[in-house]
Amino acid sequence: MKMRERSENMLETFSGFNPVLQAFIAGLFTWGCTIVGSSFVFLFKTVNRKVLDVMSGFAAGVMIAASFWSLLAPSITFAEENGYGVWAFVPAAIGFLFGGVFLRLTDAIIPHLHLGEPIENREGPTTGASRNVLLFLAITIHNIPEGLAVGVAFGAAAHGLAGGNTLMGAIGLALGIGLQNIPEGSALSMPIRADGSSRWKAFNLGQLSAIVEPISAVIGALAVVSMQAILPYALAFAAGAMIFVVVEELIPESQTNGNSDIATMGLMVGFTIMMILDVALG
Repeated sequence: MKMRERSENMLETFSGFNPVLQAFIAGLFTWGCTIVGSSFVFLFKTVNRKVLDVMSGFAAGVMIAASFWSLLAPSITFAEENGYGVWAFVPAAIGFLFGGVFLRLTDAIIPHLHLGEPIENREGPTTGASRNVLLFLAITIHNIPEGLAVGVAFGAAAHGLAGGNTLMGAIGLALGIGLQNIPEGSALSMPIRADGSSRWKAFNLGQLSAIVEPISAVIGALAVVSMQAILPYALAFAAGAMIFVVVEELIPESQTNGNSDIATMGLMVGFTIMMILDVALG
């Protein structure tokens, strides 16, 4: 009973915070989950390829579900309730496509290397950066849309925008992204350790890859709070950026090592958990 009262008091206190601060705290939480996942490098030197593929599949499932339940659906609802009429799909379509274009441009200007790929397959401008740095940059790019999604969700919830977007729904989104950040942190730090780096270096590269999440969360929340008209576009933008990461990175990584069936099950589990979190808490 005391635990429940304490939780209710914490939630009441949190709900009184400025939405930008709420987004920042949520971003710190998702970063903290990456820190937890990266710390597994102190317990294990290597990780089984099958486990990595399941992790990638799980992360993909969470991001797909979050893109629809927490971002695209509220974007369309907001447009319907604010005079777009039969054109309510337009902000969602435009924002979604621009989110994908943004990530594509980011891919093009930042050198990076996807997990499991030889260094000859690095993408972006030619650079002399090491394999570990390129892996770090790839995951960092991946984390930008996650932070934006969290920030936009808290900005929308704080002002009662986007139909049913509530504070609990935004918290559910942060919980889902944080949950998939735990295996994601491991999926980066352990391969870096296996390549011969020290545990501390592998841990630091793993956890620092998510430092962009609280920063992106603040940017997303500020944008929505200061310019409410962009809300449906911002929600869909975050969704498009996340779907780009899923299709361009996570699904190919999980499906090219002979573990496609179990990786697909990981995706379905991730999708289901995120859907439950969003519907139950939203």
